Amino acid sequence: MRFYGEGIPGVRAEELVGKLVVIEGADGSGRSTQIDLLRDYLEGKGHATVNMGLRRSTLVSEELQEAKQGNVLSEITRSLFYATDFADQLENRIMPALRAGFIVLADRYIYTLMARDVVRGADREWVQSLYGIAPVPDLVIYLRVSPAQLVERNFRKNPTLDYWEAGMDLGLSRDIFDSFIRYQRLIQKEFALMQEEYSFHVVSGNLSIRSVGREITSLVEQKLEV
Repeated sequence: MRFYGEGIPGVRAEELVGKLVVIEGADGSGRSTQIDLLRDYLEGKGHATVNMGLRRSTLVSEELQEAKQGNVLSEITRSLFYATDFADQLENRIMPALRAGFIVLADRYIYTLMARDVVRGADREWVQSLYGIAPVPDLVIYLRVSPAQLVERNFRKNPTLDYWEAGMDLGLSRDIFDSFIRYQRLIQKEFALMQEEYSFHVVSGNLSIRSVGREITSLVEQKLEV
């Protein structure tokens, strides 16, 4: 395993004998469902797994959620909040699991964080430097779903769209529905730019849960040889 930058001081890449699988995608893409299915599949084959995701750090997750509720986070503060959340999980959850030979399943990773920051005007090189501590995953899957389909799926779960997932802080539109569509298109454009650089495998999230699951399982079997 290797790192995107210099990694974490004192941690040698050769110590990390586990595997890291990332599933990326917007809210409503089916990402969390596929993570659960993949975990059950891997554990059924005898592999130990650990899950990680955004805003799960015991250090700052509650504070980050509270700050987001006020809709007043500045862009730099927001970026650093998420970077801190990631760093804490990396040190206390991901690294120990990789050292122990576990398969880490990431329900989103640094790519969502970088895409969000860049879309909001952050300098691309600065954002990439924040995540030089991140290990390079063994497999990255991006579930791409049309913005219109994402709207429909999110409305099935909640009567309103999320302020941040709709990009309302960007002033794209006064209408939250229209803003959501525009924001998700910007995020998808950023993922398209990152696809080659970070070796994403794009899977259509518009397909049935079973079809998506089969495609993901096939990719995992090929890349991880499980």
